[in-house]
Amino acid sequence: MTEPLVYVERDRLRTLMKDKLVKAGLPEEQADKTADLLIFADERGIHSHGAVRMQYYSERVAKGGYNLNPDLKFEQTGPATGIYHGDNASGHYVSYEATKKAIELAKTSGIGVVGVKEIGHSGAIGYYARQAALEGMVSLTVCQSDPMVVPFGGSEPYFGTNPIAFGAPRKDDEPIIFDMATTVQAWGKILDARSKHQSIPDTWAVDENGAPTTDPFKVNALLPVAGPKGYGLMMMVDILAGSLLGLPFGKHVTSMYKDLTEYRRLGQFQVVINPEYFGGKEQFLENISQMVEELHANPPAEGFDKVYYPGEIQNDVMKQYQESGIPVTKDIFDYLESDKIY
Repeated sequence: MTEPLVYVERDRLRTLMKDKLVKAGLPEEQADKTADLLIFADERGIHSHGAVRMQYYSERVAKGGYNLNPDLKFEQTGPATGIYHGDNASGHYVSYEATKKAIELAKTSGIGVVGVKEIGHSGAIGYYARQAALEGMVSLTVCQSDPMVVPFGGSEPYFGTNPIAFGAPRKDDEPIIFDMATTVQAWGKILDARSKHQSIPDTWAVDENGAPTTDPFKVNALLPVAGPKGYGLMMMVDILAGSLLGLPFGKHVTSMYKDLTEYRRLGQFQVVINPEYFGGKEQFLENISQMVEELHANPPAEGFDKVYYPGEIQNDVMKQYQESGIPVTKDIFDYLESDKIY
């Protein structure tokens, strides 16, 4: 049975999420930024990283799984490099602040590379790619996660979904944002299917016996996208966001769900590039505009209405939701309106 949906106005949903996090104990500034990232996902139809995560975040906050009084500091290690020490605070807030530092470095040095150490889950990382793109920068963000994916040819989980996000600015328009898990689908898609009591394709995940499953409640591990290619990409992400920063890697990364009282110590890696230091900003923007125009002019294949650039469909969804409200399942909406923390 599919869970009924409630359509909620954007600002109201954002306020409900922020207030719930504050009630759970998250400092207001961190709760505000976390709500920003959650609404960023939901209003673009990326429901796997929006309100569906709220009960988890609130419970982890309340149980001490976040450092609520962190010693946040940025350590510049070179002209264009640095480490942002997150001290196990909210990953959403810390990653936003770290991206600001990477942007500052790129403005003065042409490139900014910032490793983000010891944070909680940081949400839809396309947010950080867009953050840099709105400042006229090209960016690459990668983030490790806990082991829930079988390596290609293997039967036990080793790497996480380890997402990759890329962003590029556009002249007077929404940036190009490419954001993908290195699995066929992100874990949040499993959570979304569970919340709606919907089945999943048998190509997404396997059960405890390593067999394909369509039941989201029987998922034991996810599958890498495109087999060995996705496997290689998730290893790359883990090296950049884990091993390179001296953090736990692979199967040693702390579980997201097993012990909500435990700090996660996750790593993230931000690369921000200033086009002005390469082919020049104006020429770059002209090239991007021409590329988008040519893609839109490309004759669509059968079954498609047009060729979209990455992130364009999400922009269209956002416009639709501005009229209809953002859909959330009734049980999630009831939870957000309730006095319950978890």
